[in-house]
Amino acid sequence: MKTIITKTSFDGLLLFDIDYFQDTRGFFIEPWNKKDFHTAGFDEEFVQEGHSRSKKGVLRGLHYQDMSAPMGKLVRCTLGSVFEVAVDLRVSSKTFGKWFSTTLSAKNKTLLYVPIGFALGFLTISPYAEMQYKQTGYYTPSAEGTLVWNDKDVGVQWPVTSPPILSDRDTKGMSLKTYLQCPAFS
Repeated sequence: MKTIITKTSFDGLLLFDIDYFQDTRGFFIEPWNKKDFHTAGFDEEFVQEGHSRSKKGVLRGLHYQDMSAPMGKLVRCTLGSVFEVAVDLRVSSKTFGKWFSTTLSAKNKTLLYVPIGFALGFLTISPYAEMQYKQTGYYTPSAEGTLVWNDKDVGVQWPVTSPPILSDRDTKGMSLKTYLQCPAFS
């Protein structure tokens, strides 16, 4: 199946659209095929996969792992839809502190690759959503960092009309100004 890569205005942040087969029975897709992705120009190695389910209004993020255990992620929504956000935390990047968003859904089947150096988060905008994450590094709690979801210096325009449902970790995320005191990525 053909893999189409779309570059974003953020270095290394990529969108993937993959041909799939659909008929009256449903569909079939290969969301990861190393050969097809290589042919399209993408050669990351994945070592772990995660899967989450969230109800409407849940906001997860903005998470990253520092350089003691760096992790890139290839994410896709397999049920429902989410408003996905990546924030560039590479201080030497021309897009440092800026954010990118896209809607990932079971319907559009788009994947987003988020390279090392970004914080990642999403807001569930359907009754439920399931996300799958292929990861280039192993989950390492000691390397975790969280940027607060509503930092005014970042200014993500989340599509919320009421406060989102957050984990304790996410309510205690740091501001971009605090991040700059000891940045995880140069």
